[in-house]
Amino acid sequence: MSGDTCLTTTLCPAAGPKPKTCSFKGGSLGNKYVRLNVGGSLYYTTVQVLTRHDTMLKAMFSGRMEVLTDKEGWILIDRCGKHFGTILNYLRDDTIALPKHRQEIKELMAEAKYYLIQGLVDMCQAALQDKKDSYEPVCSIPIITSPKEEERLIESSMKPVVKLLYNRSNNKYSYTSNSDDNLLKNIELFDKLSLRFNGRVLFIKDVIGDEICCWSFYGQGRKLAEVCCTSIVYATEKKQTKVEFPEARIYEETLNVLLYETPRVPDNSLLEATSRSRSQASHSEDDEGFELRDRVRRIHVKRYSTYDDRQLGH
Repeated sequence: MSGDTCLTTTLCPAAGPKPKTCSFKGGSLGNKYVRLNVGGSLYYTTVQVLTRHDTMLKAMFSGRMEVLTDKEGWILIDRCGKHFGTILNYLRDDTIALPKHRQEIKELMAEAKYYLIQGLVDMCQAALQDKKDSYEPVCSIPIITSPKEEERLIESSMKPVVKLLYNRSNNKYSYTSNSDDNLLKNIELFDKLSLRFNGRVLFIKDVIGDEICCWSFYGQGRKLAEVCCTSIVYATEKKQTKVEFPEARIYEETLNVLLYETPRVPDNSLLEATSRSRSQASHSEDDEGFELRDRVRRIHVKRYSTYDDRQLGH
Protein backbone atom coordinates (compact mmCIF):
# COMPACT_ATOMS: atom_id res chain seq x y z
CA MET A 1 0.00 0.00 0.00
CA SER A 2 1.26 3.47 -0.81
CA GLY A 3 -0.91 5.29 1.73
CA ASP A 4 0.24 5.69 5.30
CA THR A 5 -3.16 6.65 6.79
CA CYS A 6 -5.14 4.03 8.70
CA LEU A 7 -8.69 4.66 7.62
CA THR A 8 -10.45 2.60 10.28
CA THR A 9 -8.68 4.37 13.15
CA THR A 10 -9.01 7.90 11.82
CA LEU A 11 -12.69 7.71 10.87
CA CYS A 12 -14.12 5.34 13.45
CA PRO A 13 -13.53 5.05 17.21
CA ALA A 14 -11.72 1.94 18.35
CA ALA A 15 -14.83 0.60 20.10
CA GLY A 16 -17.30 1.75 17.44
CA PRO A 17 -18.74 -0.09 14.46
CA LYS A 18 -16.31 -1.39 11.89
CA PRO A 19 -16.54 -0.44 8.21
CA LYS A 20 -18.79 -2.77 6.31
CA THR A 21 -18.32 -4.40 2.94
CA CYS A 22 -21.05 -4.25 0.34
CA SER A 23 -21.61 -4.37 -3.38
CA PHE A 24 -22.03 -0.90 -4.85
CA LYS A 25 -24.85 -0.65 -7.38
CA GLY A 26 -24.04 2.53 -9.18
CA GLY A 27 -25.99 2.02 -12.40
CA SER A 28 -29.11 3.74 -11.06
CA LEU A 29 -27.26 6.75 -9.59
CA GLY A 30 -26.24 8.31 -12.90
CA ASN A 31 -24.82 11.76 -12.24
CA LYS A 32 -25.43 11.75 -8.49
CA TYR A 33 -22.41 12.42 -6.33
CA VAL A 34 -20.66 9.79 -4.26
CA ARG A 35 -18.35 10.44 -1.34
CA LEU A 36 -14.86 8.95 -1.36
CA ASN A 37 -12.29 8.77 1.39
CA VAL A 38 -8.90 7.98 -0.16
CA GLY A 39 -6.25 7.58 2.50
CA GLY A 40 -7.88 10.27 4.62
CA SER A 41 -8.42 12.73 1.73
CA LEU A 42 -12.09 13.37 0.95
CA TYR A 43 -13.45 13.67 -2.60
CA TYR A 44 -16.85 14.15 -4.21
CA THR A 45 -17.45 12.88 -7.73
CA THR A 46 -20.08 11.12 -9.84
CA VAL A 47 -20.41 7.49 -10.73
CA GLN A 48 -20.42 8.55 -14.38
CA VAL A 49 -16.88 9.91 -14.02
CA LEU A 50 -15.66 6.84 -12.15
CA THR A 51 -17.05 4.45 -14.79
CA ARG A 52 -16.06 6.35 -17.96
CA HIS A 53 -12.94 4.24 -18.57
CA ASP A 54 -12.36 0.53 -18.22
CA THR A 55 -10.41 0.73 -14.97
CA MET A 56 -10.49 -0.77 -11.51
CA LEU A 57 -12.65 2.15 -10.40
CA LYS A 58 -15.26 1.17 -12.99
CA ALA A 59 -15.23 -2.36 -11.62
CA MET A 60 -15.70 -1.02 -8.09
CA PHE A 61 -18.62 1.26 -8.93
CA SER A 62 -20.46 -0.92 -11.42
CA GLY A 63 -21.17 -3.71 -8.95
CA ARG A 64 -18.44 -6.09 -10.08
CA MET A 65 -16.35 -5.53 -6.94
CA GLU A 66 -17.23 -5.03 -3.31
CA VAL A 67 -16.44 -1.68 -1.73
CA LEU A 68 -15.75 -0.73 1.88
CA THR A 69 -17.97 1.92 3.50
CA ASP A 70 -18.15 3.45 6.96
CA LYS A 71 -21.26 4.20 9.03
CA GLU A 72 -21.58 7.67 7.45
CA GLY A 73 -21.62 6.31 3.93
CA TRP A 74 -18.10 7.31 2.88
CA ILE A 75 -16.58 4.81 0.47
CA LEU A 76 -13.13 3.89 1.70
CA ILE A 77 -10.18 3.36 -0.66
CA ASP A 78 -7.03 2.34 1.14
CA ARG A 79 -4.56 4.28 -1.02
CA CYS A 80 -2.65 7.56 -0.69
CA GLY A 81 -4.96 10.43 -1.60
CA LYS A 82 -2.22 12.85 -2.69
CA HIS A 83 -2.73 12.32 -6.43
CA PHE A 84 -6.32 11.07 -6.50
CA GLY A 85 -7.61 14.50 -7.53
CA THR A 86 -5.31 14.37 -10.56
CA ILE A 87 -6.63 10.91 -11.40
CA LEU A 88 -10.22 12.19 -11.26
CA ASN A 89 -9.30 15.05 -13.59
CA TYR A 90 -7.85 12.56 -16.07
CA LEU A 91 -11.02 10.46 -15.92
CA ARG A 92 -13.08 13.60 -16.64
CA ASP A 93 -10.98 15.17 -19.41
CA ASP A 94 -8.74 12.37 -20.75
CA THR A 95 -5.73 14.64 -20.23
CA ILE A 96 -3.99 16.51 -17.39
CA ALA A 97 -1.02 18.76 -16.73
CA LEU A 98 1.60 16.48 -15.22
CA PRO A 99 3.70 17.56 -12.21
CA LYS A 100 7.06 19.17 -12.92
CA HIS A 101 9.23 16.99 -10.68
CA ARG A 102 10.22 13.45 -11.60
CA GLN A 103 9.43 12.07 -8.15
CA GLU A 104 5.84 13.31 -8.27
CA ILE A 105 5.38 11.88 -11.77
CA LYS A 106 6.61 8.52 -10.50
CA GLU A 107 4.16 8.67 -7.59
CA LEU A 108 1.30 9.49 -9.96
CA MET A 109 2.26 6.66 -12.29
CA ALA A 110 2.24 4.19 -9.38
CA GLU A 111 -1.33 5.22 -8.52
CA ALA A 112 -2.37 5.02 -12.18
CA LYS A 113 -1.00 1.49 -12.36
CA TYR A 114 -2.92 0.52 -9.24
CA TYR A 115 -6.21 1.81 -10.67
CA LEU A 116 -5.38 0.26 -14.08
CA ILE A 117 -5.57 3.59 -15.95
CA GLN A 118 -3.32 2.70 -18.87
CA GLY A 119 -3.62 6.03 -20.69
CA LEU A 120 -2.32 7.94 -17.69
CA VAL A 121 0.46 5.40 -17.21
CA ASP A 122 1.58 6.01 -20.81
CA MET A 123 1.57 9.79 -20.26
CA CYS A 124 3.74 9.46 -17.17
CA GLN A 125 6.19 7.11 -18.87
CA ALA A 126 6.57 9.48 -21.84
CA ALA A 127 7.14 12.46 -19.53
CA LEU A 128 9.77 10.58 -17.51
CA GLN A 129 11.58 9.63 -20.71
CA ASP A 130 11.58 13.24 -21.91
CA LYS A 131 12.99 14.45 -18.60
CA LYS A 132 15.65 11.75 -18.73
CA ASP A 133 16.78 12.87 -22.18
CA SER A 134 16.74 16.58 -21.31
CA TYR A 135 19.77 18.26 -19.77
CA GLU A 136 19.50 19.16 -16.11
CA PRO A 137 22.28 21.46 -14.80
CA VAL A 138 24.23 20.30 -11.79
CA CYS A 139 24.01 23.72 -10.18
CA SER A 140 22.76 27.18 -11.12
CA ILE A 141 24.70 30.37 -10.41
CA PRO A 142 22.62 33.58 -10.22
CA ILE A 143 24.21 36.74 -11.65
CA ILE A 144 23.49 39.97 -9.79
CA THR A 145 21.77 42.64 -11.88
CA SER A 146 21.09 45.25 -9.15
CA PRO A 147 21.98 45.94 -5.51
CA LYS A 148 18.37 45.25 -4.48
CA GLU A 149 18.50 41.83 -6.10
CA GLU A 150 21.73 41.04 -4.24
CA GLU A 151 20.20 42.08 -0.94
CA ARG A 152 17.08 40.01 -1.57
CA LEU A 153 19.08 36.88 -2.51
CA ILE A 154 21.30 37.06 0.54
CA GLU A 155 18.52 37.81 3.03
CA SER A 156 16.21 35.09 1.70
CA SER A 157 18.86 32.37 1.43
CA MET A 158 18.81 29.67 4.09
CA LYS A 159 22.35 28.73 3.06
CA PRO A 160 25.68 30.51 3.49
CA VAL A 161 26.52 32.75 0.54
CA VAL A 162 29.76 33.24 -1.38
CA LYS A 163 29.87 36.12 -3.87
CA LEU A 164 32.54 36.81 -6.46
CA LEU A 165 32.62 40.33 -7.87
CA TYR A 166 34.77 40.77 -10.96
CA ASN A 167 34.82 43.66 -13.38
CA ARG A 168 37.60 43.47 -15.94
CA SER A 169 36.42 46.66 -17.65
CA ASN A 170 37.42 48.73 -14.62
CA ASN A 171 40.78 49.73 -16.09
CA LYS A 172 41.64 53.07 -14.53
CA TYR A 173 45.25 51.92 -14.56
CA SER A 174 46.90 49.38 -16.82
CA TYR A 175 47.19 45.82 -15.56
CA THR A 176 50.39 44.01 -14.72
CA SER A 177 51.47 41.07 -16.84
CA ASN A 178 50.07 38.38 -14.49
CA SER A 179 46.81 40.11 -13.64
CA ASP A 180 44.74 38.54 -16.41
CA ASP A 181 45.94 35.05 -15.49
CA ASN A 182 45.17 35.63 -11.80
CA LEU A 183 41.72 36.98 -12.61
CA LEU A 184 40.97 33.81 -14.57
CA LYS A 185 42.28 31.70 -11.69
CA ASN A 186 39.86 33.42 -9.32
CA ILE A 187 36.96 32.71 -11.69
CA GLU A 188 38.04 29.07 -12.12
CA LEU A 189 38.29 28.61 -8.35
CA PHE A 190 34.79 30.05 -7.98
CA ASP A 191 33.47 27.47 -10.48
CA LYS A 192 35.24 24.61 -8.67
CA LEU A 193 33.92 25.66 -5.27
CA SER A 194 30.38 26.05 -6.61
CA LEU A 195 30.46 22.45 -7.84
CA ARG A 196 32.11 21.08 -4.73
CA PHE A 197 29.73 22.72 -2.26
CA ASN A 198 26.61 22.68 -4.44
CA GLY A 199 23.51 22.35 -2.26
CA ARG A 200 25.30 23.62 0.86
CA VAL A 201 26.36 27.12 -0.22
CA LEU A 202 24.68 29.65 -2.51
CA PHE A 203 27.26 31.00 -4.97
CA ILE A 204 26.46 34.23 -6.80
CA LYS A 205 28.33 36.37 -9.33
CA ASP A 206 28.42 40.14 -9.46
CA VAL A 207 29.60 41.83 -12.67
CA ILE A 208 28.30 45.35 -12.04
CA GLY A 209 30.33 46.36 -8.99
CA ASP A 210 33.26 48.79 -8.88
CA GLU A 211 35.92 46.37 -7.66
CA ILE A 212 38.00 44.42 -10.16
CA CYS A 213 38.08 41.17 -8.18
CA CYS A 214 36.63 40.75 -4.70
CA TRP A 215 35.21 37.80 -2.73
CA SER A 216 32.48 38.28 -0.11
CA PHE A 217 31.27 35.69 2.39
CA TYR A 218 27.88 35.73 4.17
CA GLY A 219 26.31 33.63 6.90
CA GLN A 220 22.68 33.83 8.05
CA GLY A 221 22.16 37.04 6.08
CA ARG A 222 25.20 38.82 7.55
CA LYS A 223 28.50 39.65 5.87
CA LEU A 224 31.33 37.76 7.55
CA ALA A 225 34.44 38.38 5.50
CA GLU A 226 35.75 40.03 2.38
CA VAL A 227 38.87 39.18 0.35
CA CYS A 228 39.92 41.90 -2.07
CA CYS A 229 42.29 40.56 -4.70
CA THR A 230 43.46 43.83 -6.28
CA SER A 231 46.30 46.15 -5.38
CA ILE A 232 47.98 49.23 -6.80
CA VAL A 233 51.58 48.78 -7.90
CA TYR A 234 53.78 51.87 -8.08
CA ALA A 235 56.13 51.44 -10.99
CA THR A 236 58.89 53.82 -11.98
CA GLU A 237 56.75 56.07 -14.17
CA LYS A 238 53.11 55.08 -13.66
CA LYS A 239 50.66 53.20 -11.48
CA GLN A 240 49.48 49.74 -12.41
CA THR A 241 46.65 47.52 -11.15
CA LYS A 242 47.63 44.08 -9.94
CA VAL A 243 45.24 41.17 -9.42
CA GLU A 244 46.29 38.57 -6.87
CA PHE A 245 45.13 34.98 -6.36
CA PRO A 246 45.02 34.29 -2.58
CA GLU A 247 43.80 30.71 -2.99
CA ALA A 248 44.47 29.54 0.57
CA ARG A 249 42.62 32.51 2.09
CA ILE A 250 39.61 31.99 -0.18
CA TYR A 251 39.44 28.30 0.76
CA GLU A 252 39.66 29.17 4.45
CA GLU A 253 36.85 31.73 4.32
CA THR A 254 34.67 29.30 2.34
CA LEU A 255 35.13 26.70 5.07
CA ASN A 256 34.30 29.34 7.66
CA VAL A 257 30.89 30.09 6.12
CA LEU A 258 29.99 26.39 6.23
CA LEU A 259 29.79 26.81 10.00
CA TYR A 260 26.70 28.97 9.37
CA GLU A 261 24.66 26.28 7.65
CA THR A 262 21.02 25.97 8.75
CA PRO A 263 20.44 23.93 10.81
CA ARG A 264 23.82 24.25 12.42
CA VAL A 265 25.53 20.94 12.95
CA PRO A 266 28.98 20.97 14.57
CA ASP A 267 31.54 19.63 12.13
CA ASN A 268 34.82 18.65 13.77
CA SER A 269 36.74 18.73 10.51
CA LEU A 270 35.57 22.26 9.74
CA LEU A 271 36.30 23.44 13.26
CA GLU A 272 39.81 22.01 13.00
CA ALA A 273 40.38 23.55 9.56
CA THR A 274 39.32 27.00 10.71
CA SER A 275 40.88 26.95 14.17
CA ARG A 276 44.23 28.20 12.88
CA SER A 277 42.91 31.62 11.94
CA ARG A 278 41.05 31.98 15.21
CA SER A 279 44.11 31.00 17.28
CA GLN A 280 46.13 33.76 15.62
CA ALA A 281 43.76 36.49 16.81
CA SER A 282 45.24 39.01 19.20
CA HIS A 283 44.62 38.93 22.95
CA SER A 284 42.70 42.20 22.79
CA GLU A 285 40.27 40.73 20.28
CA ASP A 286 39.69 37.71 22.51
CA ASP A 287 38.67 40.03 25.35
CA GLU A 288 35.93 41.54 23.21
CA GLY A 289 33.99 38.24 23.23
CA PHE A 290 30.87 38.05 21.14
CA GLU A 291 31.37 41.52 19.66
CA LEU A 292 33.62 39.90 17.05
CA ARG A 293 30.55 38.29 15.49
CA ASP A 294 29.34 41.67 14.30
CA ARG A 295 32.58 42.49 12.52
CA VAL A 296 33.52 41.84 8.91
CA ARG A 297 36.97 40.45 8.20
CA ARG A 298 38.38 42.41 5.27
CA ILE A 299 41.55 41.02 3.81
CA HIS A 300 43.26 43.20 1.20
CA VAL A 301 46.11 41.55 -0.61
CA LYS A 302 49.17 43.83 -0.89
CA ARG A 303 47.18 47.01 -1.24
CA TYR A 304 50.33 49.07 -1.94
CA SER A 305 53.62 47.63 -3.14
CA THR A 306 56.56 48.39 -5.45
CA TYR A 307 58.45 46.30 -7.85
CA ASP A 308 61.68 46.63 -5.89
CA ASP A 309 59.90 46.21 -2.51
CA ARG A 310 61.18 49.59 -1.30
CA GLN A 311 58.93 51.78 0.81
CA LEU A 312 57.32 54.84 -0.74
CA GLY A 313 59.48 57.96 -0.80
CA HIS A 314 62.82 56.11 -1.10
